Amino acid sequence: MESRLENPSENIDARGQWYKSAVAAAVVGGVFSVIIFILLVANHFERMVVDAGREKQLDAMKVELRSRSDTEQLILQIRRLDLRNRQSKLRRLDFSRKGCYLLFGSVTILLIGVRSVSAIKKKAPAPHLVTDKLDKQMRQAVRGRWAITAGLAVLLSTALLLMLTPAIDFFKGGAGSEVYPSVEEISKSWPRFRGPAGLGVSGYTNVPTSWNGKTGEGIVWKSKVPLPGHNSPVIWGDRVFLSGADGNEFAVYCFDATTGKLLWTGPVVSVVQGGGKKPLEVPEDGAGFASPTVATDGRRVCAIFANGDVGCFDLEGRKLWTRSLGTPDSSYGYASSPEIYRNLLLIQYDQGAAEDQKSKLIALNTSSGQTIWEAKRPVPNSWASPIVAKIGEQYQVVTCGDPWVIGYDAATGVEVWRAKCLGGEIAPSPIYAGGLVLGVEPYNKLVAIRPDGRGDVTKTHIAWSTEDGTPDICCPVGNGEFVFLLASEGTLFCYKLQDGTKLWEKRLKESFRASPSLVGNRLYLLSEKGVMFILEAGTEYKEPARCALGEACYASPAFANGRIYIRGVENLYCIGKGASKLP
Repeated sequence: MESRLENPSENIDARGQWYKSAVAAAVVGGVFSVIIFILLVANHFERMVVDAGREKQLDAMKVELRSRSDTEQLILQIRRLDLRNRQSKLRRLDFSRKGCYLLFGSVTILLIGVRSVSAIKKKAPAPHLVTDKLDKQMRQAVRGRWAITAGLAVLLSTALLLMLTPAIDFFKGGAGSEVYPSVEEISKSWPRFRGPAGLGVSGYTNVPTSWNGKTGEGIVWKSKVPLPGHNSPVIWGDRVFLSGADGNEFAVYCFDATTGKLLWTGPVVSVVQGGGKKPLEVPEDGAGFASPTVATDGRRVCAIFANGDVGCFDLEGRKLWTRSLGTPDSSYGYASSPEIYRNLLLIQYDQGAAEDQKSKLIALNTSSGQTIWEAKRPVPNSWASPIVAKIGEQYQVVTCGDPWVIGYDAATGVEVWRAKCLGGEIAPSPIYAGGLVLGVEPYNKLVAIRPDGRGDVTKTHIAWSTEDGTPDICCPVGNGEFVFLLASEGTLFCYKLQDGTKLWEKRLKESFRASPSLVGNRLYLLSEKGVMFILEAGTEYKEPARCALGEACYASPAFANGRIYIRGVENLYCIGKGASKLP
């Protein structure tokens, strides 16, 4: 073995300095780890005890709201407490996130320090003879010191970065200055189930009135949709969005609105399947695995599936976040479509029986997927979708579920009013037209409610109701003068919107699952066989045209500038003027 003579005292001094540095690093890392761990435990305790106590207080105030007549002051108190609760929750979540990063860094420094101390303490050779073994130990010590220095630098940099990172902003969602789409942008798009505000009313009137699926006349293109689904097309700019699922795969699709090319596929990994749990089952005649229509705000597109998984993508197909709400307890499979209001993804998650207390309205942050607020709902499973309506100066989320039609403050989730007027298995979604909220009880009645009340308005704000054959699936549509109802077995009803007078009814001898739509003064009805009935929206039944697609259809159509987009059981169609691109 080679050896060489060196000054032993210099090496011993150097080893001593390395040793002291390693010990100091281990101590610093250990102290930081203990302090951060204690703070994280305290933060968790406050979240579980203090915040939970405030939530119970808030629930008690909401219960009190239903029985009081002087509600204005109580509503203000509820809003303030709700805002305080949600801000506290987000601050604690933000602290937990940053604390975990710091804890990881400090534990890393602790381990590096302990490892370096162990390496340096190894017995050195005789002072007068410095061998290759000492050289090896010195090299280990140098590497250890550099590792300690680098680790401390990373820890300090991380701490500084986290201190400079702003906390989650309740209104902005931690995403900085959020820009929301304007009313004009939304009106020119078809951003959710049944278009702007869920009303089924097109912002364009220059849409096609004739086409033929057999000859290809009027069909610009059709594209195969990889996975099945009963959800409707959603349009923003030059893009069309759909979702599909078969129980094993769950995905969001983006097509080019001009050419029909599939631009990207966004897979949403199923928590149910991936977690090894019992596979989700839906009835054959039910909603399917991908019945809810996606929603977009022109910045991102969000989808929910029958297993309770939610996925969000940007318009280029990059996955932003996913989360699971838990498999819903729903008789025919989950089918409610989400809505986007500002930075909130609104999900009506009704399930089980009313006494199970499982149902709730959920608002997720569209940037992160975090829960912003939740509102418990005293209803069983339903299949209606929420809408957002501007009532006076306030935006309200309006929902239907046996037996209540309920309006919530869209920003906070605080219940504003409720009317006990529905029953049965609620599938048709409400609409807001002519200053009235319209809800449907399947097979039984249509109810019109004035939404400017507070608390339980059952006895004071129901403007009128009909007792006639009403839809079990299709949603109503209105234009300020008339409201139209389409029963799934093919009977179409027309009522005066202001007082509920029935003007006429017509049996169409077709079956329908798609909801009716209004385009100017024309009414569009798409049958299960893919036949579009185009009618005049007036005081009597007039049918200028019928157009056959040639493929079965269960989803409601979407309307754009000069175009109609229809989802068949296998293909997505674009109808309009232009060269046909049929395969």
